[in-house]
Amino acid sequence: MPLQSRASLAYCCALLFTLLALAGLWYGLGREQLLADPQPHSGKLQCASYSPFDHDQSPFDKPLGIRRERLEADVALLAERFDCLRTYSVTGLEALPDIARQHGITLMIGAWVSRETKATRKEIELLVKTANAHPDVVTAVIVGNEALLRREISAKRLSALIEEVKGRVAQPVTYADVWEFWLRHPEMAPAVDFITIHLLPYWEDDPTGIDAALAQVERVHEKFEQLYAPKPIFVGETGWPSEGRQREDALPSRVNEARFMRGFIAMAEQNGWQYNLIEAFDQPWKRISEGTVGGYWGLFDAWRSDKGVLAGPVSNLPDWPRWLGLSGALLIAGLLLAGAPHARRAAWQLPLVSGIAAAAIALWTQQLTLDSRHAGEWLWHGALLVLNLLVAARTLLRLNPPQSGWRVQLGSWLEARAGWWLLAAGLAAAWLMLALVFEPRYRSFPSSALLLPALAYLCWPAHGPRDELGLLAVLLGIGLPVMLWQETLLNTQALGWGLVSLLLLLALWRCRRPASVVGLLQRQQGT
Repeated sequence: MPLQSRASLAYCCALLFTLLALAGLWYGLGREQLLADPQPHSGKLQCASYSPFDHDQSPFDKPLGIRRERLEADVALLAERFDCLRTYSVTGLEALPDIARQHGITLMIGAWVSRETKATRKEIELLVKTANAHPDVVTAVIVGNEALLRREISAKRLSALIEEVKGRVAQPVTYADVWEFWLRHPEMAPAVDFITIHLLPYWEDDPTGIDAALAQVERVHEKFEQLYAPKPIFVGETGWPSEGRQREDALPSRVNEARFMRGFIAMAEQNGWQYNLIEAFDQPWKRISEGTVGGYWGLFDAWRSDKGVLAGPVSNLPDWPRWLGLSGALLIAGLLLAGAPHARRAAWQLPLVSGIAAAAIALWTQQLTLDSRHAGEWLWHGALLVLNLLVAARTLLRLNPPQSGWRVQLGSWLEARAGWWLLAAGLAAAWLMLALVFEPRYRSFPSSALLLPALAYLCWPAHGPRDELGLLAVLLGIGLPVMLWQETLLNTQALGWGLVSLLLLLALWRCRRPASVVGLLQRQQGT
């Protein structure tokens, strides 16, 4: 077979393999899974946490503009599945009781208790006014949410607020916090009419993976029944995140959220528990204080689309065809940039390398849309995206060196600056590694952002400044075992980041410019 024919065959085979691999990647991430639907005794679920903010709103907006149209649409949607809604504040929700009454749904209303005395007093007064004005709709009031956890108030002061409210309303009064803080403050129990505990296995100091999460919830609930009987136990929050960073073996995903929610509902209905699910809608604003994971606990997304958590088939990435399309477009763009292969090796390497670049860039693009919280992060994440595009272009043109035209100039320009792209990747990796060592709780693992630079420079090195690259490699080498020790080997996302960091470390070390080369360049510049 002639050389050109063999090269064409190799190119076609590699391209077909790459296309199938990309399709398999995105289908694997997005394929629907079937889970058993919950069967509540009353036909509806009991209660869900409700925050009335649009996808671009926050409770910190000044002025706080909660639209009545938003409340009406949300309550109408949630009343189809729930008998009750729980709120965390009363400010801006003055119209909610009337709307809830129209849809036959009850409310557990909360007063936001904080270290700001005036704001807390305003919440308490409005809470009492709302409860007394709507006794047919408001079934219970909650004075404070995780205020002890946030260390914004003392247990003594909080108990006094609860006693005050109990003397001013007819409804049962409670306080809500994670279960550990009820154990740390047993003096709170006599003040409330019922115990409201938050059961969030993902967020516990010792996280519990999805396979053991329901058993953990059951153990804690049984413990509280034994400790506080005959006082009722109410699960004020329980749920699982659908996006964000993994904590040990606790992995956020839509499928895991559905597994947890449906399993919990079945267990609660079987045992006769009273419960509230967190939460009705995704709250992107929570990413500011809790990282990516904080914004994605909803049963519906921030645009009020059903995430498939409560019933029917569920997918971790329901729009996977869109990302497959982006990967395909990037693959084609890479092959067009590289041009027709000049050698048999390039014929099979070009589709594979372009496919790896397409997958890595699309994966990072998908992640940055979730992680980016403000303009600074959009710029930072966008810079990493541009870095990947530059590295992909340089690698493809090096694999198949152009012989004429604009590609020659572009290839020369990229190759002349290849060491700078590597230095940029090393700086980004070192900073991200240090951040994951010293402030890891709310940070995602950026594996897809640096996978391509790591592989490209390990396989096709470029000379860079010896001391700087060596220092960055050392920083990665020091941070890597510390990060893995903190995250534990159960964390597959951490293991992925560790592998990428190791590959980049090796690439940085390999690409250090020898001292003799530095001297030669200096002499050339001097002449």
